[in-house]
Amino acid sequence: MKPLGPIPAGFCARDGVLAIDGVKVTDIIAQSGGQTPLFVYSSALLRQRVAALREAFPAQLGLHYAMKANPFGPLLRLMAGLVDGFDIASGGELGMALRAGLDPSLISFAGPGKRDMELQAAIMQGVTLNLESEGEAARALAIGERLGKAPRLAIRVNPDFDLKGSGMKMGGGAKPFGVDAERVPALARQVVEAGAEWRGFHIYAGSQALDAEAVVDTQAQTIALAARLADEAGVGLPHCNLGGGLGIPYFPGDKPLDLARVGEALAQQLAHLPDVLQETHFCMELGRYLVGEAGVYLTRIVDRKLSHGEVFLVTDGGMHHQLAASGNFGTVVRRNYPVAIASHFEAEATEEASVVGCLCTPLDKLADKGYFPRADVGDVVAVFCAGAYGASASPSAFLGQGAAQEVLL
Repeated sequence: MKPLGPIPAGFCARDGVLAIDGVKVTDIIAQSGGQTPLFVYSSALLRQRVAALREAFPAQLGLHYAMKANPFGPLLRLMAGLVDGFDIASGGELGMALRAGLDPSLISFAGPGKRDMELQAAIMQGVTLNLESEGEAARALAIGERLGKAPRLAIRVNPDFDLKGSGMKMGGGAKPFGVDAERVPALARQVVEAGAEWRGFHIYAGSQALDAEAVVDTQAQTIALAARLADEAGVGLPHCNLGGGLGIPYFPGDKPLDLARVGEALAQQLAHLPDVLQETHFCMELGRYLVGEAGVYLTRIVDRKLSHGEVFLVTDGGMHHQLAASGNFGTVVRRNYPVAIASHFEAEATEEASVVGCLCTPLDKLADKGYFPRADVGDVVAVFCAGAYGASASPSAFLGQGAAQEVLL
């Protein structure tokens, strides 16, 4: 038997069935046409998470949503009333943001390899471009000159440190992301002298960290680096995106991040800024921490089978919607996500079983030898922590299976 990840707070049962925002998942499925697989996002949990961040963090800190985590249109429209800005990473995401009615002036665009047509669209809409290289800066300035419109430009900094213990390191050493710190001051002066609207720095060192002290240390280093580079550039720093990095518990043994500790330390940092940063507006860019625990993936068991004495619960979903839960999204050792039999949510676990998907590959496994209540054909399986990088980062076209439905409660 292999342990399952911790189910996030905020979920309960009604009549023995998992409920989301007070509605049984069986009713949610019925109201959505009776079809599974289905991603369900809780607006109540989204609001609670933003409220918790507002309470823990200093009031002057802006909150941005990194929509790569989940670009579902209704969710974007809800977030527009909760956060202060949005961060995108492609022209496609810009289109999604505009279709959702987001204010372009509140959007910043990061990511290497921006094509000229993406730069042009961003400049025309008044989106802030986070420059990833001197070459990208030259192209953006040339496009702005051709359009007769001053581009809004910030520089993404490749810091000389990373976020310790992070699941994905975005800074330190040679990276495709951002401009190496020592070259930033010269580029900042060039951008300002060229007549662009100077927007400041974007500094992102890593993601998915559960160690509060590592986050605190990285934020302190980030602010110190921003001050040093701004001072060397001599152009002021109107904005500074401190990145994100806040993680959520996925696996057995994971503990929630001590948000209060991070907020307390950041408040101290922002209360004692050096002179060069006194007029700087700071923000944090969060994706999975905002939406990850608010989402549940529901899939129905279509077959129950035995093989060499082991139970396999075969579902109509799988890794084509939940690549990370299957262990195929960068993890070195496969561990189980939080998974439950949603239709028997309060029942006692009685058997070891593996939950597998419908794809013709042994990689398609949502839970490996977990301990569950007995489940049969027709029962519903819930995969938690599905609000981020599920629908948006899984190979839904594989084997022609197609995308899952999504619904925001």
